[in-house]
Amino acid sequence: MKKLLKGNVAIGEAAIAAGCRYFFGYPITPQTELSEHLATRLPEIGGVFLQAESEIAAINMVYGAAGAGGTVMTSSSSPGISLKTETISYIATAELPCVIVNIMRGGPGLGGIQPSQSDYFQATKGGGHGDYRLIVLAPSSVQEMYSLTTKAFQLAETYRNPVMIIGDGLLGQMMEPVEINDSFLTPAQVDKPWATTGCQNGQRRIINTLYLDPETLEELNQKLQQKYSLIVSQEQMAESYLTTDAEYLLVAFGTTARIAKEAVEAARRKGIKAGLFRPISLWPFPVSHIAPLINKSRAVLTVEMNCGQMLEDVKLAVNGKTDVYFYGRSGGMVPSSKEILDKIIEMRDRSYECCS
Repeated sequence: MKKLLKGNVAIGEAAIAAGCRYFFGYPITPQTELSEHLATRLPEIGGVFLQAESEIAAINMVYGAAGAGGTVMTSSSSPGISLKTETISYIATAELPCVIVNIMRGGPGLGGIQPSQSDYFQATKGGGHGDYRLIVLAPSSVQEMYSLTTKAFQLAETYRNPVMIIGDGLLGQMMEPVEINDSFLTPAQVDKPWATTGCQNGQRRIINTLYLDPETLEELNQKLQQKYSLIVSQEQMAESYLTTDAEYLLVAFGTTARIAKEAVEAARRKGIKAGLFRPISLWPFPVSHIAPLINKSRAVLTVEMNCGQMLEDVKLAVNGKTDVYFYGRSGGMVPSSKEILDKIIEMRDRSYECCS
């Protein structure tokens, strides 16, 4: 069944289908429609919606609900996520499953309300303290806002780890047809023997992130790193477009990938063999997927709505095997396909000069 949904609403409907029954948040543009939708929908199905007094309060409510075994989500936009980062570190350390949505806006600071991708570092490098990781998923359509939200809840439960979905204001506000599919096992049916639901068979259930003994804390860190290594080996996700014979490879995620796709098609019409690589999992970054494409590329162009954040991961993946260029707009400005095409042509001309 297909429904015409706004991106923010699609996330809310997907969360409900995935078993989410608890939402705690605080309104901020451009994600407020998600909170508004769930404020109506969750009480209809016996769930709990609570608008907290602040972003900090909201994420601590998520901590408590997840610790008690609830299937829980929160959402915000860029500066709101910044306020949540301390407790996100606690949640990751306590190995509690939850989903965090960031519909990004321009920054830094309070910035503006226009779309941006300037929170890549915050999401993938750990905005809070300590050696922790979030699984980070980046949809590029309203359909993926739905499907990747259901995927996020499944991953959170599988790995007992917070999962972040990052979109931008364009994705949050646009409307597209969405195929609704709720035929999967919901997290609400998953057994959670670790949840703080009382003493069971004489065993106390305690969730803690304070370890004063350094050896004990190091053991915890090593345990977490083993889990993260497993996630890296199992959960890299990406999509490729016209990359079979591509000599010039574009790398873009989210909304920017949609625009870059148009630029690739325009380049092809000019006889330039361009292709697009779209990371879907930003962490783990899909190195295993991009590696075969790099080997046959004359140059790589990273396109982002920021000043070059994913660029660092692309350069690490390329590892000096070819030239890497960057084109970005920031502050809420959106790159056009014409701007990207001009950069492809410039990249091609430079590669010709290097080889002449």
